[in-house]
Amino acid sequence: MTESRPGTGTTATDTRSGGAVPAQRGVRLVRVGSFRAPVYATSPPGDSTRLFVVEQAGRIRVIRRGRVLRRPFLDIGSRVLAGGERGLLSMAFAPDYARSRLFYVYFTDRSGDIRIEEFRAAGPDIASAASGRLVLSQDHSQFPNHNGGALAFGPDGLLYIGLGDGGSENDPSNHGQDLGSLLGKILRIDPRPSGGRPYSIPASNPFRGRPGARPEIYAYGLRNPWRFSFDRRTGDLVIADVGQNLYEEIDFARRGRARGVNYGWRRFEGRHRFSDTPAPGAVPPVLEQTHADGWCAIVGGYVVRDRSLGSLYGRYLYGDNCKTGIRSVRLSSGRARGDRSMGLGVPALSSFGEDARGRVYVTSLAGGVYRLAPR
Repeated sequence: MTESRPGTGTTATDTRSGGAVPAQRGVRLVRVGSFRAPVYATSPPGDSTRLFVVEQAGRIRVIRRGRVLRRPFLDIGSRVLAGGERGLLSMAFAPDYARSRLFYVYFTDRSGDIRIEEFRAAGPDIASAASGRLVLSQDHSQFPNHNGGALAFGPDGLLYIGLGDGGSENDPSNHGQDLGSLLGKILRIDPRPSGGRPYSIPASNPFRGRPGARPEIYAYGLRNPWRFSFDRRTGDLVIADVGQNLYEEIDFARRGRARGVNYGWRRFEGRHRFSDTPAPGAVPPVLEQTHADGWCAIVGGYVVRDRSLGSLYGRYLYGDNCKTGIRSVRLSSGRARGDRSMGLGVPALSSFGEDARGRVYVTSLAGGVYRLAPR
C-alpha cells in the first residue's frame, strides 16, 4: 500500500531561513512558530489573540499575540501512543468555550484505541490533564493505520468526529459499509452528558432508531477522513478522504446534506470500482487526484473566508503529505472547478487550520506552522 501519514518520518526538511515562504498571486506563507510534529491549529470562538497548536506526541501549545508560550496548554503525552498515524491528532473548542471552558481532543491511547476526551481550561493559557472526561472510545488496537483524526463542531453546535476504517488495507472487515460499526464514518454527537451517559444522540441523526445501526453515524463509506471542515460562512461540509493505491478524493455536501450519505468505500476508490462490495446510493467525490501524479495521502483544508487573501476568497485549500504544493479549487454540489496550484507549499504537510478570525494556517511535520497572508 502506497500511503503516508503524519509522523511517518518523511525526509523532507523545513526551511529555517526566515519568516516568509515565497508564493504567487499576492499570497505568502508567514511562519508563526516552530513546533514538534504539529498536526493541527485552531482557536477558541471569539478569541482573536490566541492560536492553539496540536503536537502529535501529546501536547497542545499556545501562540499568544504572536509569541509561542513555553508552558503547554495541555500535556497528555504520557497517555498518548504517538508515531506513524497515531498520536494526539486534533482538538475542538466548545461553541460556548468562553463560558464553559470546555474543549475536546482526539488521540490514540497506549493500547492504540481511539479516545475522544473532554477537558476544562483552568485559565486562558492552561488546562489540567486531570480534568479529562472520556466522551467516546473505539477499539483500534488490531492495526496501527487509518485512525482518522478530525474533530470539529458544526454549524448546528454538535460535535463531528471522523474515524478511519480500522486499518490494514482493503478494509478487510468492510467497516466502511457496516452501519453496525463506527469505523469508516463521520459521527455526530452532543458531547454533553445526558441520562448518565457520556454523550447524547441528536434526534435528527439519520440512523437513530434503525435496528443494527449505530445511532452516532452521520455519514459513512469513508476510508480515512484525516481532515474535514465546515465552511464558516455557509456551513457546507468538505471531507478529504485518503485513498488506497490509486486515488485520493474530496467529498462535498451543502449544509446538512451529508446526513446519511454513503461515500462509497470500499466499493469505490475515488470514482473507480475497487471491489464488488455493495454500497447502496453511493455518492461520488467532487474531485479526485491520482497516485500516478505523486499523490499518496490527501490533506484537507478550509474554504477561505479571509477577505485579505483576495481572489482566494471562497476557494477550498488542500494538499498532500507526499507533495509540497498547496492547491485551491471552487466546490459546489456534484462538481469542482478551477482546480489549480497556489505556487506555494511546505514540506511534509500535515494539516491546515483556521483561527477565530477566519485566517488560514498550514502545519508541517518538519516543525513549521504558517499563516496565509497577503503579499
